[in-house]
Amino acid sequence: MLQGVIAHVKIIGFIKTSLLDWDGHVVAVLYLPGCNLRCPFCHNREIVQSPGSMEEVPFEEVENYVRDNVEFLDGIVVTGGEPTIHPDLPKLLSRLKALGTKVKLDTNGTNPDMLEDVLEAGLVDYVAMDIKAPLDEKYDDLAGVPVPLDKIKRSIEVIRASGVDHEFRTTVVPILLAPSDVERIAAYIGGARKFAIQQFRPGNTLDPNLGVVKPYPRGTVLGMAEGAKRYVRKVVIRGDV
Repeated sequence: MLQGVIAHVKIIGFIKTSLLDWDGHVVAVLYLPGCNLRCPFCHNREIVQSPGSMEEVPFEEVENYVRDNVEFLDGIVVTGGEPTIHPDLPKLLSRLKALGTKVKLDTNGTNPDMLEDVLEAGLVDYVAMDIKAPLDEKYDDLAGVPVPLDKIKRSIEVIRASGVDHEFRTTVVPILLAPSDVERIAAYIGGARKFAIQQFRPGNTLDPNLGVVKPYPRGTVLGMAEGAKRYVRKVVIRGDV
């Protein structure tokens, strides 16, 4: 069974302005607590391990800020942790949409039913799904817990069939993923609109041993992108390379 499910959604982080969380958009970012994965390279350690210790951000604070800046903001990003573990996520997304703003959802794809519900309800304008590894036994190593791959595969199909703008993305950790793994991921999602290759960031990682691992050099990451371009319409690189 996947870990970390929380019964009631709350907001535990609020970044008022970001240029990094939705390409080409000026956004506010909301962080939801908890995650059902334990990815060793995750840099949101507190959100994953001790979400209950984090102070709640009142929705009214978000609401007032968005209303005061609706002409400035292009949208709101809902991230975590893993937003789809919260049963009340549709209510939160609905309240955000009622503010007249676009919404981007970040997800690890482990809850295709929730994903399908919010997409079909028109509560999300853009979805970004992390694909941790090739869709085989290696996935559990990158996720840190056993993951039902059928759910990951279904989420990919739900997103692709939804008609909602989207991207898939993979964080490349040198000792966990090889360039050939990235190409295999790209081949699986062949024809996808967008694939983001994200540079690994050492420091504050869930597994402290990864805190000293050096990211892939620029040439290697560029090579991964070139390999992925054989399968995916658009490939972007994020992070310092």
